[in-house]
Order: sequence, then structure tokens, then C-alpha cells
Amino acid sequence: MQTDNREPVSGVQKMTPSEAFVETLVANGVREIFGIMGSAFMDAMDIFAPAGIRLIPVVHEQGAGHMADGYARVSGRHGVVIGQNGPGISNCVTAIAAAYWAHSPVVIVTPEAGTMGIGLGGFQEGNQLPMFQEFTKYQGHVTNPTRMAEFTGRCFDRALSEMGPTQLNIPRDYFYGEIKAEIPRPQHLDRGPGGDKTLDEAADLLATAKFPVIISGGGVVMADGMEECKALAERLGAPVVNSYLHNDSFPASHPLWCGPLGYQGSKAAMKLISQADVVLALGTRLGPFGTLPQHGMDYWPKNAKIIQIDADHKMLGLVKKITVGICGDAKAAAVALTKRLQDRSLACDATKDERAGKIKAEKEAWEKELDEWTHERDSFSLDMIEEQKGEPGNYLHPRQVLRELEKAMPENAMVSTDIGNINSVANSYLRFERPRSFFAPMSWGNCGYALPTIIGAKVAAPDRPAIAYAGDGAWGMSMSEIMTCVRHDIPVTAVVFHNRQWGAEKKNQVDFYNRRFVAGELDNQSFAGIARAMGAEGIVVDKLEDVGPALKKAIDMQMNEGKTTVVEIMCTRELGDPFRRDALSKPVRFLDKYKDYV
Repeated sequence: MQTDNREPVSGVQKMTPSEAFVETLVANGVREIFGIMGSAFMDAMDIFAPAGIRLIPVVHEQGAGHMADGYARVSGRHGVVIGQNGPGISNCVTAIAAAYWAHSPVVIVTPEAGTMGIGLGGFQEGNQLPMFQEFTKYQGHVTNPTRMAEFTGRCFDRALSEMGPTQLNIPRDYFYGEIKAEIPRPQHLDRGPGGDKTLDEAADLLATAKFPVIISGGGVVMADGMEECKALAERLGAPVVNSYLHNDSFPASHPLWCGPLGYQGSKAAMKLISQADVVLALGTRLGPFGTLPQHGMDYWPKNAKIIQIDADHKMLGLVKKITVGICGDAKAAAVALTKRLQDRSLACDATKDERAGKIKAEKEAWEKELDEWTHERDSFSLDMIEEQKGEPGNYLHPRQVLRELEKAMPENAMVSTDIGNINSVANSYLRFERPRSFFAPMSWGNCGYALPTIIGAKVAAPDRPAIAYAGDGAWGMSMSEIMTCVRHDIPVTAVVFHNRQWGAEKKNQVDFYNRRFVAGELDNQSFAGIARAMGAEGIVVDKLEDVGPALKKAIDMQMNEGKTTVVEIMCTRELGDPFRRDALSKPVRFLDKYKDYV
């Protein structure tokens, strides 16, 4: 008889496929699964509890997928999501796509219609493998009940080895029966630094560099390689910039930290990388959105030699032309390069102090600019600021709000941001000291991401403050998950920027469509009031001096009273820069009836 329910059975044994499935989850250390119960997997669900597994019911399955993503990104372990076949599964597609671009080891379990009914158009029947083929690293389809443990184990192994979501598709009748099976033990890859030849080439290149710059990417976080990145940066005296939306990949208090590249990033980071003769891209695919011009600067160095290190060989040289490509683990590669450079005489040794002075000056100039950048200065924003002076109530400038939130942020906080205008501007103000602290929908850019993701993060790290940023448009897509927090005692804090508009897209209507606003305005109820109706706390903030205290109060209630709080901040309708100025063209009309719409 088993004495430890967290220890899977060993050897070949008689069991049901449901038992084989659940025992393989146990072998992979699964403790939490996010989803909504369904008859398709109820036989397995019935034995989750004695196996030490908690199913956390959500309001909507998209939220479950995001929670699994947040859980995985904080813990480094698998995040698991499950739902009823058909609509329960199709609801997860958006969340799995976001996890794919975040390289999160999420396993989505997709019970399918029974084998005797497939193809007949029965209730909740759908072909579920094509739904996820673009957004998974591996798709395991259980072809026979006797192979349940095999396919389950493979999905878990591939999620970690391939660094992304996998799908386990199970015909619902395959949970039943009698089989003989052996539970596979997890296989974890021991990743290395890359080949000696390319590491030597990279070290030689760095030794000749006069102004090396390091981009610290998501691979540094996933490899737990921040300390190793620091050691390499200190050896070179190199400024370190964060890749886009990986602000937690280097400690913000370090003198070599310069902030993030990409949309609404740090001018200091951009000005410094523009001077680089050698760029070391450590654990980053150099995605196109993270290197686009910003703040009026086309900052990517045109003549710099690029060393790219990525654990996925397919990313090497995909976006930017590179000089040296190393297929390796970011942490191990940083160690290997530091060793190679440790006792060498480097061209940049003589200018360490001079470069440190440049780094300090650029950072100070950027911080001063942020302090003085109290509101947007384009004509539309100025008009909106003036117009709202005549409206009842107070409206705060988003940049001032973000600065106050930054000052009040606990050092060990985890923050997720949704997509949208104010959330994107927040990129300039979010700084972190430790990895696995910042979560965003990455290249997928979907709304409704922030709240469920931070819920999953909180489940993985209940001792850390968990904060979600969302605009009022995106908030409407996910706010019902506040009920998940209240129902299941998962306290988080949500900061909702209430500016009554779909800001990111509305900015395009300002720039390209002569302020003809179609479907961009939002007439909102009180989000704090809705939160209270759902059993959470709600705080409305309409004075700048109350922003920091409101966040601190909400965090105190989260950590000491187990309370979820929505902090609703009343903001002006001003708008920051658009995502990309090359995304649209000026409209042209040929038909007479549309001649004025230019």
C-alpha cells in the first residue's frame, strides 16, 4: 500500500487509464491544475484529491490558461490547464498562444469526444489538435488507453525541453478500462553552454570590443542566470539592457543596468546600445517588436557585431544578422564566456571608468526626463487634458500615476501588465530586483491577460505581493476572475486605469483618421464597486497623493488579511505613442461618398 500520495507507484502495475494519467501528473510534481470541471475527464478528476492535486476552478477557461502560464513563469515548473471537450478547450486557444510566445512550460490537457462518436458531429465535438498546432511545441494524442502514461509523460518532458506549451489530447472514453502500465519518470535535459568553437569565437570578439553592450533576455530568467549575467557584465564593464518585456532579467539597482529596449522603453538603454561595437544578446530571440525605433530614435546599431545566444537554434540569426551564434543555455554560456575572459587583456579594460561615467550620465538624464514628463504633450492629449478640466471629478495624468506606483512598489513584487496604451507606457517605470517578477502577453499582445496571469503567479508564490495592471478595456475581458480570487482565497491586487477608452487603437484614429473615433469610447461603471459586489475590496483614487498609499494599503490587505483589492485610478484620456508608426498607412478614398474620410 502507498504511504505517500505524492510518490507515484513504481513498476508495471494493473490500473485504470485515469490512474495512469493521474500518477504521471504526480510523477511530474503537479500540485495545482487550473480549469473548469467537465464530464469528459471526471473519472480522473475524482482522484485528484487523494493524489495531492488541487483543481482550481476558474470563471472562464481562457483565464485558466493564463493562470497556468503565470504559475509556470514564476515557479519554473509546469503549469497545467484542463477543460471540457469542445468549447471548454477552444476557450483556451488565446491563452496557450500567449504562453507560447512567453516560452512557458504549460501543459494543456484536452479531453476529446469519444472514439465511437468522432466524426458524427455530436455534442461538444471538435477537432482539437488543429486548434493548437500553431502554438504548441508538441501534441500528444493518446491513441490507445494502454499508452496513457506514455503520452502524458512525453507532454510534460517536451514542455520543459522545448520551452513552451504542449497539448495532451485524450478521447474521453480512454479514461476508462483496465490496463497494465509503468509510470515514466520525468526526463530533464542538462543544458550546456554551447560549442567550444562558437564560445571561443564569441570570447575573441568580446576581447576586441571597445564598447560591448549586453542584452539580457527571457532566457536569462528561465535559466536562473541573473548572477552569471552580472558577473559577465562586470568583467566587461558593459551596460546591460533588458530585452522587451523582460524587465526582470537584470537587477535595476545594479550600476550597469540601463532599462528595457523596445516600445516605451528606456532612452538610456537605447542611447547606449546605439554606441555598441559588439552586442551580446544573451537568451533573447531579438524579436522584431523589441528592437523597433522608439522615442524618435532608430537606435539599433547598424555596424555592431552581434553575438546571439539562445537555447533554440532556430532563433539564431532569424531576426537580426549575427556574427556568432551560440546554441546554449544562457546561464551556462555566461559562465563559459566569463571564464574565457577572466584572465585575458580586453580592449575595453582601459575605458571601464569612462564607460561607467557614460552609463551613469545617461541613466540620470533619463530619470530626470521621466520626473519632468508629467503628461503627454501631443495636441490630442493636450486637448483631452483641457476638456476634462470641465468635467466633474478629478483625472490624473497616467505618467504621474505610474511614477507613484513605481515608488510604492514592494521590492519583491510580481507584476503583470495587460496590453494597451497606459500598460505599455508602464514599461518605462517597471523595475525589478529579482527574476520571475514581470509578466506580459509578449508578442501575442492579447487583452485580458494581466489578472488571470497574476492569479496563477500568486498560487505559485503565495509569499510574494502580486499586482496586475490593466486598462479599462482589457479589464472588462478578465475582471470576472476576481470571483476566482474570492472563492478560492487567492489574494491579489489589481490596478485598473480608468480612462474610458480603448487607448492603443484610439491613438491610431488620432494619427491616421483625423480623430474619427469608431468603437473606441467606453462608458464604464465603477470598477471598484463591481469588485465589492464580487466580494473583493475596491478603492477609487482621483488624487495623485493617494496613489502610493492606495497601492500600499491594497498590498497590506493582500499579504496580511488575504484580501483581493481593485484599485481604480481615474485617468485623463491623454495617449502615449502608438505601438508602431509603420503599422498603418494614411487612408486613400476613391469613391465619392467617402471623399471626406481621409
